[in-house]
Amino acid sequence: MKQFFLAFTALCGALGAGAQSGPTTPPVTSSVQPKYNQYEAFNPQFYPYPGNDFRSASGEPGPRYWQNRADYNVAVTLDTATHSVKGNVTITYTNNSPDNLTFLWLQLDQNIYQQGSRGSATTTQAGGRWANPAFTQGDVVRSISAETGGQKTTPKYTITDTRMQVWLPQPLKPGGKTTLNIGYDFTIPERGTDRMGRLKTRNGWVYAVAQWFPRMAVYDDIQGWNTLPYLGAGEFYLEYGNIEYSITAPSNIIIAGSGALMNEKEVLTTQQQARLAQARNSDKTVTIRSAEEVNSASSRPPGSALTWRFRIENARDAAWSASRAFVWDAARINLPSGKKCLAQSVYPVESIKTNGWQRGTEFTKGSIEHYSKQWFEFPYPVATNVACNVAGMEYPGIVFCNYTDSGSELWGVTDHEFGHTWFPMIVGSNERKYAWMDEGFNTFINDLSTKEFNKGEFAASSLDGGASEMTGYVFNSKMDPLWTAPDVVQQANLGVAAYFKPAMMLGALRDVVLGPERFDRAFREYVRRWAFKHPTPWDFFHTMENVSGEDLSWMWRGWVMNNWTLDQAVTNVKYNNNDASKGAAITLQNLGQMVMPVPVRITETNGTVHNITLPVEVWQRGGTWTFTVPSTSNIRDVTIDPDKKLPDMNRANNSFKAQF
Repeated sequence: MKQFFLAFTALCGALGAGAQSGPTTPPVTSSVQPKYNQYEAFNPQFYPYPGNDFRSASGEPGPRYWQNRADYNVAVTLDTATHSVKGNVTITYTNNSPDNLTFLWLQLDQNIYQQGSRGSATTTQAGGRWANPAFTQGDVVRSISAETGGQKTTPKYTITDTRMQVWLPQPLKPGGKTTLNIGYDFTIPERGTDRMGRLKTRNGWVYAVAQWFPRMAVYDDIQGWNTLPYLGAGEFYLEYGNIEYSITAPSNIIIAGSGALMNEKEVLTTQQQARLAQARNSDKTVTIRSAEEVNSASSRPPGSALTWRFRIENARDAAWSASRAFVWDAARINLPSGKKCLAQSVYPVESIKTNGWQRGTEFTKGSIEHYSKQWFEFPYPVATNVACNVAGMEYPGIVFCNYTDSGSELWGVTDHEFGHTWFPMIVGSNERKYAWMDEGFNTFINDLSTKEFNKGEFAASSLDGGASEMTGYVFNSKMDPLWTAPDVVQQANLGVAAYFKPAMMLGALRDVVLGPERFDRAFREYVRRWAFKHPTPWDFFHTMENVSGEDLSWMWRGWVMNNWTLDQAVTNVKYNNNDASKGAAITLQNLGQMVMPVPVRITETNGTVHNITLPVEVWQRGGTWTFTVPSTSNIRDVTIDPDKKLPDMNRANNSFKAQF
């Protein structure tokens, strides 16, 4: 979802008197910190279970790793008079597990918009982005049939809120396939928990359509069926497969969707086909349909209705957008392997302004080229950026961003939503449980891409601009730990617990603990190992440790499992034999429960500077550590973490300055 840093200034202003977000806030004193306990910080028992044939202790998928598969064929009609979608989905489900499955679970996410749904019942009185101002009937299931082993039946099924259980006529054996055909319809809500919806513009409605067909729940080796309901904050956990879909709509509508458009000759004018071909070979943005052409009948093929056909492979979901108000442009994306794909943007004329949506394709191209080079190659044929009334939401090959954004905000939300291609579209973690593994990882990689894009055009909005001043708020005693399900996190804390704090953690791990080269190697390997698979947090922990060669349990324990705080202090400087030219002993203390390495800068009066990083192991035997410096003159100052890369709660005790 939308990048947390876009709301950074507003959040800081809303923290209130209890926040500790800026330099005018009194520092947190050591008296409120938990007493340091090295036995707890460095407890050797961290992993709850050993590796097995399914998930190796090294962090890799084991030799018997399995996951089930769901392939979809969807055909629907968009009714613009009633704002509704009606059609059928055929699901081919493959059981790769070692278990016999007597029933299946599916997700009916549209049911969150029903009055009385769990999502509406649990929305806080404060409202927020998941509040629903109006209700629909949700997914109306009109028919359902199943075919297993050539036997066709009408199965029994039960719908419970946003989930549907379908009982099979006979168990689905390991290696077997079953096919479900479901007829359904739903009304597109105007505001769809900020993940979908419809926007009225001067030239017509813009539809952003997602969670639009029944999808299979995940059956895995960790929990079996994952059936957490859709409540709003918790996002998605889905199986991979191929998705073919068609949307029939009035001919004056332009549709953009996940994957490749399979029948452009049937739905585009000859001129638009030629422009699209030009865009596929251009690093500069090419206009496919201009603002001046939006209301021109010649910009659409004749007829009353057209059917648009799309296909996306090895994906966990698909989404689409439709409007007669769309301006459309596109450009080529260059991938490291030499392959090419397409970046495109669709937006209403209201989105054209200084640094507005006419730069959307440029931003899309820059974001995807960076991540493809840095982590893993973009796997889809098209990346579509849609301007609509959604603040920011991601789906495979398509993202929804706010139509009013421009400049750094438009870059930030575009980069963040396309960054989700890697987490969780490629690395398919469980978003219903571990938001920090997709939002936080994505926020971290956004920081690197923002620093690189267009020679740092928007670098002022990177993590460096706020991490230090946010420390007091991020680590306050009422903050939810990362190891908290997103629907359990306090609404006001989600931006920190899901986005900001895990990004800070990875930044500290990269910059202070491992260094960029070792970190990047391990992080890249994590993406490669778990591309199009379902990792757990333990798989991530194991991979980072095994590839980097470091036991990092102390870090996961402090940052992820607990809400521990860091407070490292300089407490004494003593010269050997009272002679500064013979070296000095410097004493540090760890006053908080979190441990981290200690970067220290020592400056002598003669101008000599010593930059030393003490390893985290100095805290293994207690909270006090003394080390020597080969000084040759009086020490002018000692500063812990001079570059402010660590979340130290009380920087007032980070420095010693000599009094002469």
